[in-house]
Amino acid sequence: MLEWTEYIKIFVAILVIVNPLGAVPFYISLTTNVAPADRRRIPNTTSLSIAVVLIASALVGEALLRFFGISIASFRVGGGILLMLMAISMMQARQSRSRQTPEEAMEAEEKDSIAVVPLAIPLLAGPGAISTMIIYASLSNHPMHYGMLMVSGILVAAAVWTALLSAERVARLLGRTGINIAMRLMGILLAAIAIEFIASGALDLLPGLQG
Repeated sequence: MLEWTEYIKIFVAILVIVNPLGAVPFYISLTTNVAPADRRRIPNTTSLSIAVVLIASALVGEALLRFFGISIASFRVGGGILLMLMAISMMQARQSRSRQTPEEAMEAEEKDSIAVVPLAIPLLAGPGAISTMIIYASLSNHPMHYGMLMVSGILVAAAVWTALLSAERVARLLGRTGINIAMRLMGILLAAIAIEFIASGALDLLPGLQG
């Protein structure tokens, strides 16, 4: 099991990657024509879906990698590159195409329910969040470690629920400029996390680099 400070770091990392604040404008645009009663249900379904995806990634992700013969070191490098691409997009205050393409966004506007797809998956709990949970899950086999990861996933889902439930108030308070500034700051943090993943994976794959 890791130190408590490491679990705080893990929670912050997952929170930054999921980026509940950055999802506010998308949530508002996707629910413009949704009935008020349905709009109130969407944050519940979305946050529950995110919790399930994150917890499942932590519990079974590493086993899936072993099944396909993929090493954790290689996955760290690949996941780090993916996070770096997301970080670059966030620092430019735009949504990464690894989360949602323009074609998927257009299709989402035609869906009757957007709580699970595309809002929860892949907009919030996308490839970056899934790969990060798998990487952190590989750090220890202690049951408490998995328990702390599950708690982190639930807390992140709760943050998403809070952000979506108060989306209109957040949008009025911060405005698009405020949300963009917050997204750029989170992008810098995400870039640092991505570099850590890439560096640790590269050292495992190429031990000679340590010399």
